[in-house]
Amino acid sequence: MKVSIVIPAFNEEKLLPATLQSVQAAMASFTARGWETELVVCDNNSTDRTADLARAVGARVVFEPVNQIARARNTGAKAASGDWLVFIDADSHPMPELLAEVADQIQSGGCLAGGTVVTYEGHNPAVTALVEVWNCLSRTLRYMAGSFIFCEAGAFREVGGFSEELFASEEIDLSRRLKKLARRRGKQIVILHRHPLVTSARKFHLYTPWEHLRFLARTVLTGKRSLRTREACPTWYDGRR
Repeated sequence: MKVSIVIPAFNEEKLLPATLQSVQAAMASFTARGWETELVVCDNNSTDRTADLARAVGARVVFEPVNQIARARNTGAKAASGDWLVFIDADSHPMPELLAEVADQIQSGGCLAGGTVVTYEGHNPAVTALVEVWNCLSRTLRYMAGSFIFCEAGAFREVGGFSEELFASEEIDLSRRLKKLARRRGKQIVILHRHPLVTSARKFHLYTPWEHLRFLARTVLTGKRSLRTREACPTWYDGRR
Protein backbone atom coordinates (compact mmCIF):
# COMPACT_ATOMS: atom_id res chain seq x y z
CA MET A 1 0.00 0.00 0.00
CA LYS A 2 1.21 3.49 -0.86
CA VAL A 3 -0.42 6.76 0.20
CA SER A 4 0.31 10.08 -1.47
CA ILE A 5 -0.25 13.31 0.44
CA VAL A 6 -0.99 16.16 -1.99
CA ILE A 7 -0.76 19.77 -0.80
CA PRO A 8 -1.71 22.62 -3.17
CA ALA A 9 0.05 25.85 -2.25
CA PHE A 10 -0.13 29.42 -3.57
CA ASN A 11 2.11 31.95 -1.78
CA GLU A 12 2.00 29.97 1.46
CA GLU A 13 5.43 30.71 2.95
CA LYS A 14 3.84 31.94 6.20
CA LEU A 15 1.73 28.89 6.97
CA LEU A 16 3.22 26.06 4.91
CA PRO A 17 6.13 25.19 7.26
CA ALA A 18 3.78 24.41 10.18
CA THR A 19 1.53 22.42 7.88
CA LEU A 20 4.42 20.35 6.53
CA GLN A 21 5.64 19.69 10.06
CA SER A 22 2.24 18.45 11.22
CA VAL A 23 1.64 16.41 8.06
CA GLN A 24 5.00 14.67 8.26
CA ALA A 25 4.41 13.83 11.92
CA ALA A 26 0.94 12.49 11.14
CA MET A 27 2.22 10.36 8.23
CA ALA A 28 3.74 8.06 10.85
CA SER A 29 0.24 6.60 11.15
CA PHE A 30 0.80 5.12 7.67
CA THR A 31 4.44 4.13 7.98
CA ALA A 32 3.71 2.33 11.27
CA ARG A 33 1.60 -0.09 9.23
CA GLY A 34 4.44 -0.71 6.81
CA TRP A 35 2.91 1.45 4.08
CA GLU A 36 4.87 3.61 1.69
CA THR A 37 4.20 7.34 1.67
CA GLU A 38 5.11 10.35 -0.42
CA LEU A 39 4.56 14.06 0.03
CA VAL A 40 3.74 16.08 -3.09
CA VAL A 41 3.44 19.88 -2.95
CA CYS A 42 1.98 21.63 -5.97
CA ASP A 43 3.39 25.13 -6.28
CA ASN A 44 0.48 27.00 -7.87
CA ASN A 45 2.52 29.79 -9.48
CA SER A 46 3.75 31.24 -6.19
CA THR A 47 5.92 34.35 -6.08
CA ASP A 48 7.34 33.70 -2.62
CA ARG A 49 9.46 30.90 -1.07
CA THR A 50 6.69 28.27 -1.07
CA ALA A 51 8.51 25.84 -3.36
CA ASP A 52 11.87 26.23 -1.59
CA LEU A 53 10.32 25.60 1.83
CA ALA A 54 8.65 22.43 0.56
CA ARG A 55 11.85 21.10 -1.01
CA ALA A 56 13.76 21.85 2.19
CA VAL A 57 11.76 19.20 4.07
CA GLY A 58 12.05 16.61 1.31
CA ALA A 59 8.70 17.09 -0.42
CA ARG A 60 8.44 16.53 -4.15
CA VAL A 61 7.45 19.85 -5.72
CA VAL A 62 5.50 20.09 -8.97
CA PHE A 63 4.45 23.30 -10.71
CA GLU A 64 1.02 24.42 -11.94
CA PRO A 65 1.11 27.76 -13.77
CA VAL A 66 -2.64 28.42 -13.78
CA ASN A 67 -3.71 29.85 -10.45
CA GLN A 68 -6.70 27.64 -9.60
CA ILE A 69 -7.13 25.29 -6.65
CA ALA A 70 -8.74 22.54 -8.74
CA ARG A 71 -5.86 22.55 -11.22
CA ALA A 72 -3.29 22.59 -8.42
CA ARG A 73 -4.84 19.55 -6.78
CA ASN A 74 -5.17 17.74 -10.10
CA THR A 75 -1.57 18.49 -11.05
CA GLY A 76 -0.39 17.17 -7.69
CA ALA A 77 -2.52 14.05 -8.14
CA LYS A 78 -1.09 13.41 -11.61
CA ALA A 79 2.41 13.43 -10.14
CA ALA A 80 1.43 11.13 -7.27
CA SER A 81 2.00 7.40 -7.44
CA GLY A 82 0.02 6.24 -4.41
CA ASP A 83 -2.86 3.78 -4.30
CA TRP A 84 -4.68 6.39 -2.23
CA LEU A 85 -4.56 10.17 -2.39
CA VAL A 86 -4.93 12.48 0.62
CA PHE A 87 -5.45 16.16 -0.23
CA ILE A 88 -4.59 18.58 2.57
CA ASP A 89 -4.65 22.36 2.28
CA ALA A 90 -1.49 24.33 2.98
CA ASP A 91 -3.01 26.08 6.01
CA SER A 92 -4.28 22.96 7.79
CA HIS A 93 -2.92 20.67 10.50
CA PRO A 94 -4.02 17.02 10.68
CA MET A 95 -3.43 15.10 13.89
CA PRO A 96 -1.80 11.65 13.71
CA GLU A 97 -5.06 10.21 15.04
CA LEU A 98 -6.91 11.58 12.01
CA LEU A 99 -4.59 9.85 9.54
CA ALA A 100 -4.82 6.70 11.67
CA GLU A 101 -8.58 6.78 11.14
CA VAL A 102 -8.00 7.25 7.42
CA ALA A 103 -5.78 4.16 7.46
CA ASP A 104 -8.52 2.20 9.23
CA GLN A 105 -11.02 3.21 6.55
CA ILE A 106 -8.62 2.20 3.78
CA GLN A 107 -8.01 -1.18 5.41
CA SER A 108 -11.75 -1.78 5.88
CA GLY A 109 -12.17 -2.24 2.14
CA GLY A 110 -15.60 -0.61 2.19
CA CYS A 111 -14.58 3.01 1.77
CA LEU A 112 -14.10 4.72 -1.59
CA ALA A 113 -13.36 8.25 -0.31
CA GLY A 114 -13.93 10.50 2.63
CA GLY A 115 -13.26 13.68 4.52
CA THR A 116 -13.44 15.05 8.03
CA VAL A 117 -15.15 17.72 10.04
CA VAL A 118 -13.06 20.81 10.61
CA THR A 119 -12.30 23.24 13.37
CA TYR A 120 -10.75 26.69 13.07
CA GLU A 121 -7.95 28.29 15.03
CA GLY A 122 -9.07 30.97 17.47
CA HIS A 123 -12.26 31.53 19.44
CA ASN A 124 -14.55 33.64 17.26
CA PRO A 125 -18.20 32.72 18.09
CA ALA A 126 -19.44 33.67 14.61
CA VAL A 127 -16.79 31.53 12.93
CA THR A 128 -17.52 28.64 15.28
CA ALA A 129 -21.23 28.82 14.44
CA LEU A 130 -20.58 28.83 10.69
CA VAL A 131 -18.19 25.92 10.99
CA GLU A 132 -20.72 23.89 12.96
CA VAL A 133 -23.32 24.48 10.24
CA TRP A 134 -20.85 23.27 7.62
CA ASN A 135 -19.87 20.22 9.70
CA CYS A 136 -23.52 19.27 10.07
CA LEU A 137 -24.11 19.57 6.33
CA SER A 138 -20.92 17.67 5.63
CA ARG A 139 -21.86 14.71 7.81
CA THR A 140 -25.48 14.66 6.64
CA LEU A 141 -24.86 15.03 2.91
CA ARG A 142 -21.38 13.47 2.92
CA TYR A 143 -19.81 16.55 1.39
CA MET A 144 -16.04 16.55 1.81
CA ALA A 145 -14.32 19.78 2.87
CA GLY A 146 -11.65 20.70 0.33
CA SER A 147 -9.10 21.16 3.10
CA PHE A 148 -9.02 17.39 3.69
CA ILE A 149 -10.10 14.70 1.24
CA PHE A 150 -8.89 11.12 0.97
CA CYS A 151 -9.77 9.00 -2.03
CA GLU A 152 -8.84 5.80 -3.80
CA ALA A 153 -6.57 7.00 -6.61
CA GLY A 154 -8.31 4.93 -9.27
CA ALA A 155 -11.71 6.31 -8.27
CA PHE A 156 -10.39 9.87 -8.33
CA ARG A 157 -9.14 9.40 -11.87
CA GLU A 158 -12.27 7.55 -12.97
CA VAL A 159 -14.51 10.51 -12.09
CA GLY A 160 -12.11 12.98 -13.69
CA GLY A 161 -10.64 14.60 -10.57
CA PHE A 162 -11.59 18.12 -9.55
CA SER A 163 -13.56 20.11 -12.08
CA GLU A 164 -11.32 22.71 -13.69
CA GLU A 165 -14.40 24.65 -14.71
CA LEU A 166 -14.87 25.73 -11.08
CA PHE A 167 -12.79 28.21 -9.10
CA ALA A 168 -14.63 27.46 -5.84
CA SER A 169 -16.92 24.71 -4.48
CA GLU A 170 -14.97 22.18 -6.53
CA GLU A 171 -14.99 19.84 -3.51
CA ILE A 172 -18.81 19.74 -3.50
CA ASP A 173 -18.83 18.86 -7.18
CA LEU A 174 -16.27 16.10 -6.59
CA SER A 175 -18.22 14.79 -3.59
CA ARG A 176 -21.34 14.38 -5.71
CA ARG A 177 -19.54 12.47 -8.45
CA LEU A 178 -17.74 10.23 -5.98
CA LYS A 179 -21.00 9.45 -4.18
CA LYS A 180 -22.49 8.22 -7.45
CA LEU A 181 -19.46 6.04 -8.11
CA ALA A 182 -19.52 4.71 -4.54
CA ARG A 183 -23.16 3.64 -4.95
CA ARG A 184 -22.32 1.79 -8.17
CA ARG A 185 -19.42 0.01 -6.50
CA GLY A 186 -21.27 -0.75 -3.27
CA LYS A 187 -18.85 1.32 -1.20
CA GLN A 188 -19.12 4.32 1.13
CA ILE A 189 -18.15 7.95 1.38
CA VAL A 190 -17.31 8.65 5.03
CA ILE A 191 -16.95 11.86 7.00
CA LEU A 192 -14.74 11.34 10.03
CA HIS A 193 -15.51 13.32 13.17
CA ARG A 194 -13.49 12.11 16.13
CA HIS A 195 -10.34 14.11 15.33
CA PRO A 196 -11.27 17.29 13.42
CA LEU A 197 -8.84 18.94 11.04
CA VAL A 198 -7.48 22.18 12.44
CA THR A 199 -7.37 24.83 9.73
CA SER A 200 -6.58 28.52 9.53
CA ALA A 201 -9.31 31.10 10.06
CA ARG A 202 -7.44 33.70 8.05
CA LYS A 203 -10.26 34.22 5.53
CA PHE A 204 -12.45 35.44 8.38
CA HIS A 205 -9.74 37.87 9.46
CA LEU A 206 -8.64 39.09 6.03
CA TYR A 207 -12.14 39.67 4.63
CA THR A 208 -15.05 41.59 6.10
CA PRO A 209 -18.45 39.98 6.75
CA TRP A 210 -19.78 42.16 3.93
CA GLU A 211 -17.28 40.65 1.47
CA HIS A 212 -18.31 37.13 2.46
CA LEU A 213 -22.02 37.98 2.23
CA ARG A 214 -21.56 39.60 -1.17
CA PHE A 215 -19.86 36.47 -2.50
CA LEU A 216 -22.59 34.25 -1.04
CA ALA A 217 -25.35 36.42 -2.50
CA ARG A 218 -23.74 36.43 -5.93
CA THR A 219 -23.39 32.65 -5.84
CA VAL A 220 -27.03 32.15 -4.84
CA LEU A 221 -28.28 34.55 -7.51
CA THR A 222 -26.14 33.28 -10.37
CA GLY A 223 -25.78 29.61 -9.49
CA LYS A 224 -22.53 28.06 -10.66
CA ARG A 225 -21.85 30.87 -13.12
CA SER A 226 -20.10 32.98 -10.50
CA LEU A 227 -17.97 29.99 -9.49
CA ARG A 228 -16.58 29.64 -13.00
CA THR A 229 -14.47 32.81 -12.99
CA ARG A 230 -11.48 33.70 -10.87
CA GLU A 231 -12.60 37.32 -10.56
CA ALA A 232 -15.89 36.30 -8.91
CA CYS A 233 -14.07 34.31 -6.20
CA PRO A 234 -11.77 36.94 -4.65
CA THR A 235 -11.36 35.29 -1.25
CA TRP A 236 -9.45 32.50 -2.95
CA TYR A 237 -7.58 34.36 -5.66
CA ASP A 238 -6.97 38.04 -4.87
CA GLY A 239 -3.68 37.20 -3.18
CA ARG A 240 -4.38 38.47 0.35
CA ARG A 241 -2.27 36.56 2.82
